[in-house]
This record gives sequence, C-alpha cells and structure tokens, in this order.
Amino acid sequence: MARRPLPRILSKDSAQIARMQIARSRELARTAADSATDVLHPLITVTRGLRLLAASGQRRWADTPKDKRGPLLFLVASLILAVALLPYGPLLAVITVMATAAWQGRDRTPPAPEGPDESQTERLQTLYEALVPYFSAPEDPAPLYTHGGEWEKAVPDHEFDDDGRVAHLVIRYPAYFTDAEHEARARIEQLLTAKAGRGREYHFAWDEEGNQLTVTALPPLPADIPAQHFVTAPGETVLGFTDPSEIQRTLPLSYGEEQIDVPPVVWRTGIRSTEPHLLAMGHPGTGTSTLLRSIALQALQYGDVLFVDGGGTGEYACLTGRNGVLTVECALPGALASLEWAAQETERRLIAINLARQAGDPPPADARRALWILVDRPSVFTHLAAADGRKDPQELLQVPLRHGRAANVTVVVAEQFDGAEALGDAVRQHTRARVVLGPATARQVEAVLGAPPHTTPPGQVPPGRGYARLGAGPVHRLQVPRTPDPYDDATSDADRQAVLELLPARTAPVEPNASAPTDLTKRTMSAEAVVAEPS
Repeated sequence: MARRPLPRILSKDSAQIARMQIARSRELARTAADSATDVLHPLITVTRGLRLLAASGQRRWADTPKDKRGPLLFLVASLILAVALLPYGPLLAVITVMATAAWQGRDRTPPAPEGPDESQTERLQTLYEALVPYFSAPEDPAPLYTHGGEWEKAVPDHEFDDDGRVAHLVIRYPAYFTDAEHEARARIEQLLTAKAGRGREYHFAWDEEGNQLTVTALPPLPADIPAQHFVTAPGETVLGFTDPSEIQRTLPLSYGEEQIDVPPVVWRTGIRSTEPHLLAMGHPGTGTSTLLRSIALQALQYGDVLFVDGGGTGEYACLTGRNGVLTVECALPGALASLEWAAQETERRLIAINLARQAGDPPPADARRALWILVDRPSVFTHLAAADGRKDPQELLQVPLRHGRAANVTVVVAEQFDGAEALGDAVRQHTRARVVLGPATARQVEAVLGAPPHTTPPGQVPPGRGYARLGAGPVHRLQVPRTPDPYDDATSDADRQAVLELLPARTAPVEPNASAPTDLTKRTMSAEAVVAEPS
C-alpha cells in the first residue's frame, strides 16, 4: 500500500513575509544607527557645541551697536594675530575651542529620579497599609506586613505612568496566605483595583511558588477596528483582538489611514480542531450579533452559511440571497426545516466520507466544503416550540454538534444570559470554544468559560468587548471587530461601506414566504440518494 505524502505546511502569505523582511531590515538599520551613534558620540558632541558657539557669536554680533562693531573687529583681529605669533599658539587655540565646544555640546538632560517622589511614596505606603489585614497573622514572628512598616521590602518593583498612577507592581506576600483559594485572590484583586486607581483594567499574575503577585495596568483594547479581510488560512476565524503579551501572532490591519499589527484571537475549525463549535453569551446590546456577522463574513470565503435568527430583529437581512448563504430563517417553521436539513446533511457527509475512505478515494468536494450553522437566541424558538407543541430546534442541533467535526460542519450559538437556562445539554457539552461579551460579573464569566478572568472588568464596556477561551486554554481579553448591520440607520457610512464590501454578490432573489431555499431542497434530495445507495 503506497504511503500518502504528508500535507505540506502552509507557508505565510507573501505580503506577511514582505512585512517581516521590512521589520527585520528596520531592526538592523536601528541597530546600526545605535552603534554608529555610540562610536561618533564625541564628534556629535563637539559639532553640537560648535553650532551653539557660532549661534552665540552671531547673537552677540547682532546685539552690538553699529558704531562699536569696528573696534570689536579690531580687537578680535589683534587676538588672532597674537595667538598666531605665540609658540604653539594655533594648536592651543584649537584645543581650547574644541574643549569649549565639547563642554557646550554636552547632554544637559536632567537624569531621571532613581526612586519614587513624595506623592508616589505616599501612594505606595497607603497601598502597603491597606494590605496589612490580609497579609499578616498574629502568630507570625517576623511579619512582612505591619502597621507603620516599610513598604520597600514588600514591593520590590514598581512603575508609575505619566499621570502619576500605578502602572506596574510586584508585591511579595507571606507563604501562609491562601493564594490557591479564589475568594482570597478576589479580595486582594478588588483591594488593589481600588487603591491603584479605578477605571482601568489590571492583569494579575500570581506566582504561587515564589509568593509574588504582579499587577499590570493594561491599555484599553482598540474598539474601532472596522470589519475587513483578515490574513488567515482556511479553517481559521478571527474572533477579535487581544493583548500583545498573550498572543505571539499578529495580523496586519487597516486602522484608519494607517497599517497596524494587532494580536488576534484565532479560532481554528475543521476536522483537526479540538474546539469545533462555539458558544457566545452576553446581554442585549453587547455585541453577540456583531460577532455572528463577523464570523459569517469570514466563513463565506471558504464555505456555506445557514442562519437561524431567534431574535427576529432582522439584523442578518443583509445576508439573505448572498452567494454561499443557504438561508436566513426568522420563523419557527423555517428554523425547524433548516435545522432538520442540517442534521440530514451532516449524516450525508459522514456517509459520503466513509464510502470514499473505504474505496481509497478522497472525500467528495461537497463534503470537504465547510458548512456553518449560526444560531442566534435558540431559547426563543425553544419557548415557541413548547407553546406550539412542536419539536425543540435544539434537539436538531445534536447531530451537527456531535458529528460536525468529522463532517466539516461548524455550529455557532449566541444566547443572552437571561435565556442561558434554556440551552440544551448538547449545546453546553459540545461548544468548547466560549465567548462572553458585555459587563458580566466574574462569576458569570467563570460559569461560561470554566475559568475566571485574570483581569478586572473595564469601567466602561464598549460593544463587542469581553473575554474568550478556546477549550482548556487561557482566558483572553477580547474586542470583536466593528461589524454593524449595514441596513441600520444608526450605522455610519464608513462602517456600512466596509461591511457591504465584504458581502458576497447577491445571486438569488429574496423569497420571504419560502421556508428553505432551493439549495437546501437539492441537497436534501442528494442526501437521501446517498443514504439509499447500497454500500
């Protein structure tokens, strides 16, 4: 049996390689410039001093009255003649001028203060005193934290920003502090947030082995990055953007008139994905619909999309009839029909892939093309189905959720916190990629993501701001790219144009009374034909 060659590792895009080469060239040029500056520093200093002496002489000549300029020129000429006639006079004159120029051209920038100033010292002492009740014990023979103690031993490293607020802290704490308990950590984090300055986000890194806590004030994530084409490979979806310290990879983006590199939160789907399905939770107006639109625009580049909108607000009407969009359903009958087709399509793909593998052939093209099932607020359809005596649409998601990875089917569910109890067990168990958007409490974030965030919530939460966790990975701050509804009157012209440019061409007329598009009917017939075909 012949061995199949291993798939070739995808190389980076040529544009990204060019950017890396440009960045490397800039780094080399910067290093060469720094080395040249160190070598030529004496010459630069003397040149700067000569320029200052010349400017001073020019000002002195301009300030001298015209009737006194003649005697001044005679005096200068006499001095030059005397110096020229003296033994070694010109050499001593040149040395004197160079020494004077070196003194005048020296760096006069005042050195930065080595320690904190009076206000910073008072702030650190206040913070130290506030930690005494939490980091001290009566039976401790040599307490690190005491009232009126020295903060220098407990805070070995600290930084302040230009506004005089805390930017970075390294805090030591005694070994008997219960840093393994979430409640104890939460109390310390809440206290430090209040004392270091509210209105900012802080990252807390607990070093349990070294008994140290590192507190870092995080800059706000950019909330105005518009929707655009992202440089990603097939099977990669950009959920949003996060901190540079958390992600090593960056994406080139258009940010206004500039080009910037931002670290993304990339969700990988497909056959080899460990988190093939996603669940997004949030409150109304926090950006879950924006996230679904952003995912849909990226999914349409390599696959087909089936939309089920339980909210019924028409926020996905811009996708209706587009190339690659199978259907956009807002009513219960259409949702049931579409999800039933999705379950049958998943089974058909599994059978087709199995038959191809038994025959030693590659999977068929229609089974390799990705199918995305995007469901917004399924709890609404659950209540409507229960009131009408129909089948719960979430039951139809069990087959795509359980077998979607093998069939190249991806399910994305967005729900609000008030409808979280109506989510089915299949949705809870098989959506290992999680996103929480909006002003959620730490307990709500932990309940959805399975782990608490390591940062404090911001004072003002913009739409699309939250946290993301892929499987058992770390919890990342997340900012969803700005992808509003282009048909909304409140959408700006720039955002509307950015979204419309990403939409595929409209290839099918809109049929408001149709429960499912023609593509679904054709594919259902092909699925039944494959199932009926004898193996």
